[in-house]
Amino acid sequence: MSNDIVFQSTTTGNAATRLERIGTHSHIRGLGLNELLEVPESTSSASSSSSNMIGQVRARRAMGVVLKMIQKGKIGGRSVLLAGPPSTGKTALAMALAQELGPDVPFVNLSASQVFSLDLSKTEALTQAVRRSMGVRIVEETEIIEGEVVEIQIDSLLPNSNAESAKKGAAGLTKLGRLTLCTTEMETIYDLGSKMIEMLKSEKISAGDVIRIDKASGKISKLGRSFSRSRDYDAVSSTTKFVQTPEGELQKRKEVVHTVSLHEIDVINSRQQGFLALFAGDTGEISQEIRDQIDAKVAEWRDEGRATLSPGVLFIDEVHMLDMECFSFLNRALESELAPVLVIATNRGVSKIRGTDYTSPHGIPLDLLDRLIIISTHAYNADDIQRILAVRCQEEEVDMEPTAMELLTRIAAETSLRYAINLIITAQLVAKKQRKQSTVVIADIERCFKLFVDVKRSTKLLMQFQNEFMFNELGGGQYKDGDNDNDNKDQKQAVKQPAANTTITENADPMQES
Repeated sequence: MSNDIVFQSTTTGNAATRLERIGTHSHIRGLGLNELLEVPESTSSASSSSSNMIGQVRARRAMGVVLKMIQKGKIGGRSVLLAGPPSTGKTALAMALAQELGPDVPFVNLSASQVFSLDLSKTEALTQAVRRSMGVRIVEETEIIEGEVVEIQIDSLLPNSNAESAKKGAAGLTKLGRLTLCTTEMETIYDLGSKMIEMLKSEKISAGDVIRIDKASGKISKLGRSFSRSRDYDAVSSTTKFVQTPEGELQKRKEVVHTVSLHEIDVINSRQQGFLALFAGDTGEISQEIRDQIDAKVAEWRDEGRATLSPGVLFIDEVHMLDMECFSFLNRALESELAPVLVIATNRGVSKIRGTDYTSPHGIPLDLLDRLIIISTHAYNADDIQRILAVRCQEEEVDMEPTAMELLTRIAAETSLRYAINLIITAQLVAKKQRKQSTVVIADIERCFKLFVDVKRSTKLLMQFQNEFMFNELGGGQYKDGDNDNDNKDQKQAVKQPAANTTITENADPMQES
């Protein structure tokens, strides 16, 4: 008997299955507003829009105003509070704002619990988050050679004069060549070394290609095929990109813009590894002296016109988890010149500020609330819930019958939207397992509803069988330290009623249980 372990592959042919996780907000692509900050009529009643942002029209329009202010640089140091009940789209609004800003504007997503770490102090973690949200656009000028390749001529191999290379025989030979480039106005011949010839071969560059050569680094980039060679059918494929022949001179000066964050500059200048320290992960504490020197250097670059500031967005979710020290730091950080746009979210009402006995709206101190622009979110209606579920089914590639979608919408309205979203993929798995079908029907939704309880039914079970759980505070203090008699008594009661809750969710009507 062989001891080899054989793994059975589920892939067909040579195509490998790519595992991809679908995030909670992976379907969000923007706020879905036009130039007038209004929801277009063509998408207001459709099942989904191009942005896949549904409902919360008033909150989206308010966030659209914030977006315009960020793009015009008029909201630096300001802060926005997204307040509303759970499952009302607060995080979705922040993700939509990030999508609208684009990749050039820094967007840092931070949970309040990430501030409390054993490696960094609270103020250091917040300082790094603030400086990651501040972008610096550094403008550099570089010389490039851009033109159309007329001819590439490689001369015969010549022996290298280097004595060490001469011992290698054929391996010590050097290639020489000439490259002819042209624009619409001029033509020039350049001498090529062995490295440049290898780069031309690696890029598969031939006559008729439009290329760009960076004189500083020697990098060769292929821009496309010249329109003058569009009739060369033997050298053209379906994926060939045609570009115009460059105009003017071959050698040009081009401005290159690099966008980096203040935190990246801090790490590079505070570690011996330099740029490689960014890939180490653990940046550690950074001294304030280094940050002051960097701030002074950035201010000097701004005066010289070499750099501009790009305030990004720092999004802190579950902000009520912060304590008074963190709130005081944020108050001070917003007064700085190098302050990003702060967007915070919470689902708390009037509650205690962490670490104190003081109560405040949303668990945030009043002096910080005074600085906030508050955007409120509200519960979704049935139509919005059904449209959101339809978008999630499309995102997760799940086919669902209309009657099953109506039942899932009803479940979401009576329990929670997040619970209903979790039932989408589980219902598809049940359909494939039980019925060998990929389309979800009502029976699949009902079975998943019985298998997985929501918060309301779970709370009902806890209230009904509270004496069987350990450390129950509603049982009149039955579990106490050192009270062995009560422990033994409760253990006997638990033995007398084994698996009492196993038939509660199996035989009950799914909609009556909610």
